[in-house]
Amino acid sequence: MKSTGTRPSPSAREDGHKKNPGHDQMDALLKRCTINLAPSQLKRLWAYHQLLRRHDAVLNLTRIRNFENMVIKLYADSILPALHAPLPSPLLDLGTGPGMPGIPLKIFRPDLHILLAESRKNRTDFLKMVLSELGLREIEIVERGIAPDFNRPVAGVITRAVEPIADTLKRVAGCLMQDGMVIFMKGPRCDKEIELASKTFSSSYKLAEDIPYQIPHTPHRRRLVLFQRQIPPTPAGTPTTHISKHRVKGIESESNPMFKDLKKLLGGRGVKKQGKTMVCGSRLVAEVIKKHPERCLAWISSGVRHAPPTDSPGDLEWIQLAPDLFRVLDLFGTKKPIVLFDVPEPEPWPPEEGLPAGCSLLVPFQDPENVGAVIRSAMAFDVDRIILLAESANPFHPKAVRASAGTVFSARLFQGPSLSELPWDLPLIALAASGQPLARAPFPESFCLLTGMEGPGLPPGWQANAVAIPMAPDVESLNAAVATAIALYEWRRRDKTFSITTPLPRQS
Repeated sequence: MKSTGTRPSPSAREDGHKKNPGHDQMDALLKRCTINLAPSQLKRLWAYHQLLRRHDAVLNLTRIRNFENMVIKLYADSILPALHAPLPSPLLDLGTGPGMPGIPLKIFRPDLHILLAESRKNRTDFLKMVLSELGLREIEIVERGIAPDFNRPVAGVITRAVEPIADTLKRVAGCLMQDGMVIFMKGPRCDKEIELASKTFSSSYKLAEDIPYQIPHTPHRRRLVLFQRQIPPTPAGTPTTHISKHRVKGIESESNPMFKDLKKLLGGRGVKKQGKTMVCGSRLVAEVIKKHPERCLAWISSGVRHAPPTDSPGDLEWIQLAPDLFRVLDLFGTKKPIVLFDVPEPEPWPPEEGLPAGCSLLVPFQDPENVGAVIRSAMAFDVDRIILLAESANPFHPKAVRASAGTVFSARLFQGPSLSELPWDLPLIALAASGQPLARAPFPESFCLLTGMEGPGLPPGWQANAVAIPMAPDVESLNAAVATAIALYEWRRRDKTFSITTPLPRQS
């Protein structure tokens, strides 16, 4: 019979076991190689194997087709480096082909953020299908060949490619971070390659580890060769924005779970639920990194430009957003990087314990910009405590943070009850247009200052003994935050122990 030129079907080629081997046989082979997968991991690896078998005949994805050889030489071989060396993240799988070692590694180490670099369209189409059907997250496809002009920062590169070590080190020079690792999965005879690479790149890479090992219960010997990036001194004026000490997370899709969480921080509910906020504006960002580095969680930029400053915390994650995604978060249109900040929890305020000497400011404002502005004023006039009533907007809303000029992060904040639940015997000065003139009102040694909410104003019970700020007859009322600032100024003006000549914080 004349040959048709087609390959045998996958089932006909599965000759490693008697009949259609299943995931139990895969599990046994992996365990023989000292690799133990959880049931969910094994299920995913088996699904990947099925996809590889199904599409191999058309796409020519692998030359290894015997079942046992596929498990040992493809999947186990891809996973074993994780048992012999620490793997950095994000990790670029250079020349991944149909997804190895990247996809088996991702299944085994779901914590890794992996980039699969592949230039051939038939392979990238296959990879997209695999990622979709397996439901893998934190794994991306880089649809291009990697050359020195590729400058997306990664902490590590891993490759099974047969290219000489020196050529690969040159290829990844544009994307590998300082102290980043290039992990070569080599055969046992690579001494000459190592020697040449060490000499050629003596000033920019060092041989970190050379780990010989054997795939257990097989004759197959392997060698894991690790070169570490060493950045030589850079001449003044030379741009080095692609080099970073920070972990990098690239986000291109609006459906990315991390981006969805960041987007929720544009509202007070998201800030409260996550305990985080976004700090915007160059000056404010620089201040929080300097004053509160321990609370800075991530540096958010548009693409790879605007790297974190060199003095920023080493554990700061660098989140690189696609430009259109960054514009969604750039609430004030600054086009400058944003800092993800871990917000402190306000202390509970027990009214029954009394008040300290001085002013305790009650804040019921529902506008986050008013909340931020009044916190800034309270800090300027050295108010002892700022009590956020239940009606108040979140003081760490990005708008409140910006209006406070960052003083919210140093303020002593308390969480109080609602307006209706305030004790009626509180020594309290309330501001209302119908009250007696502020200039004639006495300030007790310990008191609370309360300005009404925007719109509704003060509850009737507090209006009887309120004080007022004189205004022109054509003006109905002052902005709530401005009225509070004037009252605080008048209080401090009468306090001989407080110098009102101290410069206030500069305008933002």
